[in-house]
Amino acid sequence: MTLDQLRIFVAVAEQQHVTNAANVLALSQSAVSSSIAALEAQYDVKLFHRIRRNIVLTDAGQQFLNEARAVLARASSAGNMLADLAGLR
Repeated sequence: MTLDQLRIFVAVAEQQHVTNAANVLALSQSAVSSSIAALEAQYDVKLFHRIRRNIVLTDAGQQFLNEARAVLARASSAGNMLADLAGLR
């Protein structure tokens, strides 16, 4: 699992639409779909229900969303700390 996969997962969860998430992230729709599929396959868990062109979080996806947001917040905090230490901010 990568931070990019987490960012993509969060964007899809928030947009509830793969194409809209791809547009927000400036990625192709296929890249976003592939990232979600890889994450689901790696852990053998379904994170979304696909309903026509919309996408809705499963119970597992909803629980994972909270964790993904927390990890991304911590990664951002760690990056800010390093920037401060380096005098970049």
